[in-house]
Amino acid sequence: MSSRTRALGICAALIIALLATVAFAPLPFSVAFPGDTADVLGKHKGKQVITISGAPTRETSGQLRMAAIVATGPDAPVRLPDIVRGWFRTDQAVMPVESVYPVGDTAEKAVEHNLKDMRSSQDVATRAALNYLHKSDKDVQVKLDLGTIGGPSAGLLFSLGIIDKLAGDGAGGDLTGGKKIAGTGTITADGEVGAVGGVALKTQAAGRDGATVFLVPKSECRDAQAELPEGLRLVPVSTLSGTVDALKALKSGGEVPSC
Repeated sequence: MSSRTRALGICAALIIALLATVAFAPLPFSVAFPGDTADVLGKHKGKQVITISGAPTRETSGQLRMAAIVATGPDAPVRLPDIVRGWFRTDQAVMPVESVYPVGDTAEKAVEHNLKDMRSSQDVATRAALNYLHKSDKDVQVKLDLGTIGGPSAGLLFSLGIIDKLAGDGAGGDLTGGKKIAGTGTITADGEVGAVGGVALKTQAAGRDGATVFLVPKSECRDAQAELPEGLRLVPVSTLSGTVDALKALKSGGEVPSC
């Protein structure tokens, strides 16, 4: 065997070894999937999601389902085959791990961080709803409970749920019109709806659980259309008041925004 042949053989072996290492080495990515949806007007895992005291509440029909995604944890090994598989599947999304979890977080810290975000989101959602209704949190107390579901993306649905329970559509009816409505979006105290990410997976979760309408932050319309389940109508929203107006129009047969 010539020295040239030996050198080529060694190089080939090194390349194969390198590829094998890359294929099986953990990489800094997370794989996300459609997660739970939960009706904020009802119960989640046996517990009432919205509990209000200090003001009379309404019996509601229909559902307002917040949609979530689940993702492999920051400590979970994600390898090249997982990434390639995720790229070619419509029910998975591959994302840099730092876009899902704070840099350096362990799985335990990630859960704690997400629950902290959820608690903050709940407080802001309550203020947004009461501001919309011109009510004071000194008179109306709201308790929100979604168990271990974390993150801020249920803010819009929390606000809508509080409004529906306290005032409905303002004319004696429900905001939902008896429909199963899902959605996602952060909320600020003055009622601005913000983007959340993962909407293509969330629409799949909503369609799986029987929703017919999906409220999506306006800036994420294109993402939401990517893998839209058949029969699920997208309604883009940018403010809490605009969302309430869209739901009223949907119920009455009026003009409803579309992506």
